[in-house]
Amino acid sequence: MSAPAYAPYDVPGYIGALRREGELLAAAAERAGMGAAVPSCPDWAVRDLLKHTGYVHRWAAGFITRGLTRPAGAASEAEILSQGLGDAELPGWFREGHAALVRALDEAAPDLDCWAFLAAPSPLAFWARRQAHETAVHRADAEQAAAAATQGALDGPADGSAGLAGGPAFEPAFAANGVDELIMGFLARNISRGGWPGLDGSLAIHAADGADGAADWLVRGGSEAPGVSHGTGPAGCDVTGPARDLYLTLWNRRPLDGLQVHGDPSILAAFARALRITW
Repeated sequence: MSAPAYAPYDVPGYIGALRREGELLAAAAERAGMGAAVPSCPDWAVRDLLKHTGYVHRWAAGFITRGLTRPAGAASEAEILSQGLGDAELPGWFREGHAALVRALDEAAPDLDCWAFLAAPSPLAFWARRQAHETAVHRADAEQAAAAATQGALDGPADGSAGLAGGPAFEPAFAANGVDELIMGFLARNISRGGWPGLDGSLAIHAADGADGAADWLVRGGSEAPGVSHGTGPAGCDVTGPARDLYLTLWNRRPLDGLQVHGDPSILAAFARALRITW
């Protein structure tokens, strides 16, 4: 298969995923505690994770509910994390913003006209997809923080590595769709803007989960102009694994452990350095 099996821009499916992932994120954050370290975001504690994601939810909901057709001023990350909410208030504040975003997407008209920053069939499809994956990736952060906090409570002070080794389960088709957004959305945008340094060779990425999660992508480099496409082809490095592991690895939420890498591993390492997600 050349493209993710998740129904193309399945708005109700994305909204359902957003609802589920936000609830799981809040629960994991409470298990971890607001002061717990987030292994996948070394500069953050769980309170920062909730502030960041809660702000993003409110920011996105503003475009949907107000029909804003151009970028609106956004707070800096430093401003977001310096918000004066106390630890006791944060989980409830996060849940309020998450529920409001789900409601906004649920109630939006299919012909919603508002700003979007990646190509999609409609602004509604863009925002539903983007916020589903935004929340899912940060749910992984919260789950890893909870795992590391539990391990630390059992064994003494944790160095955070326990939280990075695994990660939460995702439906294979949803995970493959998240890989697709990263490569065909964010990376393609960087290339079109001239903001991608390219690779010394091409990288083929294969999600191997049977029909529900099987997909292939090709990141072209080397003697060719940088580019991305669905499908496969000659590449200096091939990486294969379950869609869930690729999703978490490419979004910088787990190490390469368990993925099958054939060819020149330096190409994959260069890809990871050049597309390092830090939020």
